[in-house]
Amino acid sequence: MDDQSRIVITGIGLTAPNGNNLDEFRQSLLAGRSGVVDYNIRYMGDVLAGVCNFDELRYQKRKEVRRGTRAGSIAVYCANEAVNQSGLDWENVARDRVGVYLGITEHGNVETENEVYEISQFDYDTKVWSHHHNPRTVANNPAGEVTLNLKITGPHLTLGAACAAGNAGFIQGVQMLRLNEVDMALCGGVSESIHTFGIFASFQSQGALAVHEDPTKACRPFDVKRNGIVVAEGGAVCMLERLPDALARGATIYGEIIGYAMNSDASDFVLPNATRQAECIHLALKRAGLKPEDIDIVSSHATATHQGDIEEAKALASVFGDCPNLAINNTKSFIGHAMGAAGALEMLGNLPAFEDGIAHATLNLDELDPECKLPQLVHNTPRQMEGVECILNNSFGMLGINSVLIVKKYSA
Repeated sequence: MDDQSRIVITGIGLTAPNGNNLDEFRQSLLAGRSGVVDYNIRYMGDVLAGVCNFDELRYQKRKEVRRGTRAGSIAVYCANEAVNQSGLDWENVARDRVGVYLGITEHGNVETENEVYEISQFDYDTKVWSHHHNPRTVANNPAGEVTLNLKITGPHLTLGAACAAGNAGFIQGVQMLRLNEVDMALCGGVSESIHTFGIFASFQSQGALAVHEDPTKACRPFDVKRNGIVVAEGGAVCMLERLPDALARGATIYGEIIGYAMNSDASDFVLPNATRQAECIHLALKRAGLKPEDIDIVSSHATATHQGDIEEAKALASVFGDCPNLAINNTKSFIGHAMGAAGALEMLGNLPAFEDGIAHATLNLDELDPECKLPQLVHNTPRQMEGVECILNNSFGMLGINSVLIVKKYSA
């Protein structure tokens, strides 16, 4: 691959239920600190959730927060953090050459639920309905709020890809950079899911909403006692650049995106398909020019649903069964399922392994489900690796959408 096609990460911004920047997030993952807490949601009452506690007013005024959305505020916070960390001279950046590509699972539910509840207090008089509703609920809102905040005049897209959306944001950014449509791309994913009662109610009706007397132990991927999803909010946005541009300005390079793939199960609305997932992984490896044994860490998607975890375990075993030096871990066990932000957060949680050589653990994995038997799983305690050169990140979603991203430690 020529250097112009090599895409690298030069800035990182995130908020997770257990950290508001990469250092905090990484330390929580290594220390076993969960971000899952008791949470109260309208109509349902007490549930469990991964809740973020970032400073909404660091990059926005109160009026802007009130006018916009929670997903927009998360995106604005993360994008500004990524720009600041990138070391770019932002005032002199050609902002018509910057693109914003953010994945999201769903958008508009929070605002619609809030407005319906509000007018219910006034005998459903639609005169009470907010005139901000339409710009809040259009699908491009989170990425659009970033462009307004950072005065970016290049293209922006919010990509609906269910829970594969975080990876999809990165993939879109890589493609646009390689097509020379933009010179910089702010990419990743965001989620405001905990602010809609509908997602909790739907998972509960499916028998897929986690319950546990201890919130920190509720999310239990691959464990025999797992009983469902913990819904979380969060965001992760990275600055992507072409390698020559990053080198020319002396940027810090956190990793290089060398492979990706997306495909569809075409088999069920909800139930995943191990065969299609394995095909997606193989395609990403092929595009990266790698063999399964070249991967050091696999960041699993597992959501702690019964069949979902089994299907992914089958896919991983079929691809990586002969790779004894591999480490497989799971970040949702710490923070819950951050939906559109999940893939991006999970990749970033593993990215520091290029420097410290540690695969963070899968939390709450006390008794491995025999149907999820993966000998490479990292149980409860971080694993020191001999070295980490390549990380593969799985992210799968409803309607059978699968995404895989491969990031490599940068070398000249």
